[in-house]
Amino acid sequence: MDENTAGHRLGSGVVVLVAGAVVGVIALALTARRGVTEWPYALTFGLLVAVGEMIQFRVDRSRNRAPIATSGALGYVLLRPPEVAISPDVAQVIAVVGLATLAGVVPRMIAGLRWDMVVSARRLLSVAAAAAIFAAVVPGDLYWDGSWVAAIALTGAMLLSVLAAVVMDALVGAGQATEQFNQPFPAALRDEATVAARIGMAMGISGMLLAIGTSLLGLWGPPLVVVPLFLTQFAFRRFASAQRTYRTTVRSMARSTEIAGFSSPGQNARTAALAVAIGNDLGLTPSRMEALEYAALLSGVGQLALADPSPGGASLLRTRAERQRAAEIGAAVIERSGVLDHVAEIVRHSNDPYRHGRANDASIPVESGIVNVSLAYEQLVGEGSGQSPDKAMESIGLGIGAEYDPVVVESLRRVVGRGFRF
Repeated sequence: MDENTAGHRLGSGVVVLVAGAVVGVIALALTARRGVTEWPYALTFGLLVAVGEMIQFRVDRSRNRAPIATSGALGYVLLRPPEVAISPDVAQVIAVVGLATLAGVVPRMIAGLRWDMVVSARRLLSVAAAAAIFAAVVPGDLYWDGSWVAAIALTGAMLLSVLAAVVMDALVGAGQATEQFNQPFPAALRDEATVAARIGMAMGISGMLLAIGTSLLGLWGPPLVVVPLFLTQFAFRRFASAQRTYRTTVRSMARSTEIAGFSSPGQNARTAALAVAIGNDLGLTPSRMEALEYAALLSGVGQLALADPSPGGASLLRTRAERQRAAEIGAAVIERSGVLDHVAEIVRHSNDPYRHGRANDASIPVESGIVNVSLAYEQLVGEGSGQSPDKAMESIGLGIGAEYDPVVVESLRRVVGRGFRF
């Protein structure tokens, strides 16, 4: 990670942490002055949130997930009579969730496990938004009285509150992605909305079921709903483990060219880092970003079939025919995995000159052009190459429209201009 990106991460994280801390401290002060209502429910849901934070995990590379903590917090937001005599007010909800979040994160810190207080602060802000909306739209005399009118009204209010939490989290997440990765805000918001639709709403619906069960059954409700939540979390963790194994396998394949001397040490990783930066700048979707990174890592696999390594791993010194042959062989090798066909297509066209490729064939993915430009820049600027970024950009600029995609080169210019360094 370059220093510029690190600074962005720190800046955005501090803003989210401060916002979460301010909201939490104000809520705690108000709750201390007013007193806590319905202690058994506060303790039960606080324990649920704390346990969920303790067993949080990472599904993707962007953030940790804590579905049990999120569902538990939203469940506490949405509690209503008859079993719950007094519904928790907004301040009490935030205070309980905030203290429970700290109680769950501290053991992870002590144990040396991965933790992310920024993500936990995002959850607290989302819960605060849901609590504020629910309190604003639900009158005090509306509760689960067995009538269809009350049930429909409460369900609608719950859905609106969950949606508020999802929107808050998506907006904060999109703002962070824009600052950290220089991703266009509309693209970042699109990605966050996609994740929210797949995961966020599922956790929100679980929170609604938890609230309804507890409101009607009392403290017998949480155990009945929590068991399926734990099973869901187990499935998520298995999926995350499979993703990590998948990623490790790809990186091991990429290192084979370095071990055999067909690319310089770290060349594939540097090329992939630049390709990801360009992909973020162009606003590619997460699935396309993953394929782009894998293609950049594996772009040199086909060189293993060539007779001799290029001097210093500089594949650009080879003839056009040799590079095309290496790309075709690499794509064929990748296709044999049975699950990376989209990556193979990117690699197959990664050495196509723009004038005779994507300029005349829109079916060729722009990711191929990104890999082409990223590899060229790495070989001009990377370890042992000696060229300055400005000189490398000048060399690449000479090939705009012929060898390199103008859109990708312009994106590279922006990325380098923002301080990207290997």
